[in-house]
Amino acid sequence: MEQSIENIEILMAPTVEALGCRIWGVELQGGFKNNLKVVVYIDSEKGISVDDCAVVSEHVSDILDMEDLVPSPYVLEVSSPGLDRILFKERHFKESIGLKIDVRLSRPYQGRKKLTGVLLDYGDLELILRDKMGERIIPIDAIKKVRLIPEI
Repeated sequence: MEQSIENIEILMAPTVEALGCRIWGVELQGGFKNNLKVVVYIDSEKGISVDDCAVVSEHVSDILDMEDLVPSPYVLEVSSPGLDRILFKERHFKESIGLKIDVRLSRPYQGRKKLTGVLLDYGDLELILRDKMGERIIPIDAIKKVRLIPEI
């Protein structure tokens, strides 16, 4: 599935950039008993409007249909990553050092599958988080999803 996401991003990136946006990340959700949902998060320096999402959606849909990267039927959703954005790429993690994050794990780590704290560091094999209990070194392969926790 990781390869599919990467291929989708590579094919969509030039078109999305030509429309004045950049791809923040792509998620594939569902797909067994129900339709596959392709979620494309876009961002730009000026922010993202509903119109941006509609235009990108129209173009991305055409690309997905022509390239046959996603099995039909599928549902496409184009959205801003929001304030509580998911961190997808290494650069997202590096840019978020010092910020509060919510970490969901695919398997228990020290008896927990959910951790919240400040991101201290990110590397190829581990993420370092500081929470109420101190510093935790979390293996990257145990991480399911990481989101920023907005501080307003």
